[in-house]
Amino acid sequence: MASSAVKCSTYKKYEIRRRNPDPKSAALLVIDVQNHFSSIAKPILPNLLSTISLCRRASIPVFFTRHRHKSPADYAMLGEWWSGDLILDGTPEAELMSDLDRRPDHDVVVEKATYSAFQGTSLEEMLRDRRVEEVIVTGVMTNLCCETTARDAFVKGFRVFFSTDATATANAELHDAALKNLAYGFAYLVDYQRLREGLFGELNNN
Repeated sequence: MASSAVKCSTYKKYEIRRRNPDPKSAALLVIDVQNHFSSIAKPILPNLLSTISLCRRASIPVFFTRHRHKSPADYAMLGEWWSGDLILDGTPEAELMSDLDRRPDHDVVVEKATYSAFQGTSLEEMLRDRRVEEVIVTGVMTNLCCETTARDAFVKGFRVFFSTDATATANAELHDAALKNLAYGFAYLVDYQRLREGLFGELNNN
């Protein structure tokens, strides 16, 4: 279930565009659901797992991202902004949460060292190779890696769908602010229920 903070959100005044994703051209991005962010991710985990399951049922490929730093050479501005709170490769905090429904033999894990999942990775090439034209963004943190990835996807020409109930960040104020920005200029907002109805129809949800 979505949190009360999301239900009371004021982002809906900016949500003037509605659309359903096309499962034939969509991919699900699960951003940085790692041990480092477990306290933020755990409240949305049921919604996230339901969304992953829903996309698998619709034959939508799932891409996971993992944020990590291998050395000071890849810190860039994050070293200045988050000094002392960086996710170092090889530590337990850098690993994806064990509760995730990840299938190692099937799902792709994209490793990144900045907010956007496209910057310095092969994500765009992998999506283009699979003829993906739309991305559904989930994970953490709403206003940092999720929002930056969504904006980057939009600029690169992907149609963006952004989950309101399978994303989370440090507090409701930041979550809500990100959703307002995204609804205004970058993404179609969705939640699990809307995705389910859009992908399968109201009569086929059992």
